[in-house]
Amino acid sequence: MPIEQRGVDTIPEEERTSGPRDLVSILLGSNLCLGVIVFGWLPPSFGLGLWPSVTSIVVGTVVGIVFTAPLALVSLRTATNLSTSSGAQFGVRGRLVGSVVGLLLSLGYTALTLWIGGDVMTGVMGRLIGLPDDQGVRALTYGLLAVATVVAAVFGYRLLLRMSRILAVGMIALLLVGVVAYAGDFTTAAPPDTEYLLGSFWPTWLLAAVAAGLSGPVAFITLLGDYTRYVSPHRHRPKKVLAATALGLFVGLLTPQLFGTYTALAARAGLDYAGPLVAASPVWYLLPLFLAASAGSIGNAGLMLYSMGLDLDAIVPRATRTTATVVAALVATAFVFVGSFAWDAQSAMTSFVLLLTAIGTPWAVITLIGYARCRGVYDADALQVLNRRSRGGVYWYRAGWNLPATASWALGAAVGMAAVSTPLYEGPLLALTGGVDCSFILSGLVGGAAYLAMTPRPAPVPVPAPVPAPEPRPAEAVVAVD
Repeated sequence: MPIEQRGVDTIPEEERTSGPRDLVSILLGSNLCLGVIVFGWLPPSFGLGLWPSVTSIVVGTVVGIVFTAPLALVSLRTATNLSTSSGAQFGVRGRLVGSVVGLLLSLGYTALTLWIGGDVMTGVMGRLIGLPDDQGVRALTYGLLAVATVVAAVFGYRLLLRMSRILAVGMIALLLVGVVAYAGDFTTAAPPDTEYLLGSFWPTWLLAAVAAGLSGPVAFITLLGDYTRYVSPHRHRPKKVLAATALGLFVGLLTPQLFGTYTALAARAGLDYAGPLVAASPVWYLLPLFLAASAGSIGNAGLMLYSMGLDLDAIVPRATRTTATVVAALVATAFVFVGSFAWDAQSAMTSFVLLLTAIGTPWAVITLIGYARCRGVYDADALQVLNRRSRGGVYWYRAGWNLPATASWALGAAVGMAAVSTPLYEGPLLALTGGVDCSFILSGLVGGAAYLAMTPRPAPVPVPAPVPAPEPRPAEAVVAVD
C-alpha cells in the first residue's frame, strides 16, 4: 500500500471513494481501545456507582454527538480537513486557530492512549513473564507503541481505514470475552474509599457527564473532516453521512466507555485504572488483554497522530505531512513520559478534557454557524490560499484574518476557562454558577453570540458546477473471450 501523499490540500473527486459505511467502521474500530475505555473509569473514580456512571456517560455522549456530528458535513463540501475549512469563517490565516485546537486535542488523546495502553501492557507482561514494572520497562513499551503508531499514521487514511475494519470485529470480540472474565468480581457500588469528588451527587454527576461523556464526541470536533473529505457529496447524501457519523460516534464511544465502567467497578479501580485492571484479570484473559492494549492503542493513536500531522502541516505549509506526523509523534511521546512519571492519571485526564472542551467548543460553534449561513456552499480553491503561499480570495478578509470571528472565539474560550472546574484549576466564574462546571455551555453560547453580533451574514459564494459521479461500466461493454 503506497504512503498517502495528501496533506490538507483539496481531495480530487476521483479520490473521494469512501462512503457512510467507512465512517461507521473508522469511528467504531479506532475507538475500541484503552484510551477510550479509560474514560468509563472516570465516573466510578469520582465516587459514582453503576447507574449514575452509566447515565452520566450516555447523557453526555448523546449531547456531544448532537453538537459534534454536523461538523462532518463541512468537509463533505470542502474536500479538505476541518481546520482548513474553518478558514471560511476565521480567514485563511485565522484558520490556524482550528489547527492549534486540533493539534492540542490530538496531542493529548494520543499521549493518553499510549500512556494507558503501555501501562496495561507492562502490567500484563509482569504477570505473565515476571517482567519488572519499572520506569525503564514502561519507557521501552511506550517507545515501541509510538513507533508502530507512527508507521500507521504515515501510511495514512487508507491503511487506518483497513485497520479500523479489522479492529471493529476483533476488539468487540475481546471486549465480550472481557465481560465474562470480570463477571465474578462485578459490583454496582462505587470503588472503596471513593467519596463524591465534588462533595455531593449532582455536581459530581455533571462533572462525569462532561469529563467522561461529552468529552468523547468533542475530541472529534477537528477530526471528522479527516474522513468525510474522502466522501463524495455527489454519491452520498448529507443526511446519510450525518446519520453514519452519529451512529459511529454513538456505538464507537459508548461501547468502550461502558466496558470501562464495568471493569472499573469489577476491579475496584479508584485512583488508578491500569494496575487494578491487570490485577483483577484472570490468567486466561491476560493475553487477550495484552492484544487489546497493543492493537487497540495503535489503531486509536494512529488516527489521532494522522490528524495531528494534518494540523501541523496546516500550521507549517512547507512541511510535508510525513515530516509533520513524525514531529507530532515525538512531542506526543514526550507528553507520555511526563504524564506517566510526573502526573496523577485522574487529575491529568479530567483537567485536560475540561480545559480543551472549554477552548474547542466556541471554535466548533462558530464553524457550524458559518456552515448554516453559507448553506454548505464554499469556495474550495480560496480555502487553499495559505497552502499555496499566496494571497487573496473570498476568505482573505484582512491580511488573512477575520478578526471579529477570532475575537469571538477568544472571548468564548476565555469565558469557558473562567467557568471550568478541574482538580488542578478552578475558574473565578464558579462562584456565580454554584460551583457547577458550565464551561461547555457558556463558552459555546458566548462565542456563538459574539460571532453573530460581530459579523454580518456573508455574501453567497457562487455555486460551483457539479462534478458528475463516474458512470458504471455498461454490461454490454464486457466481452467474453473464448
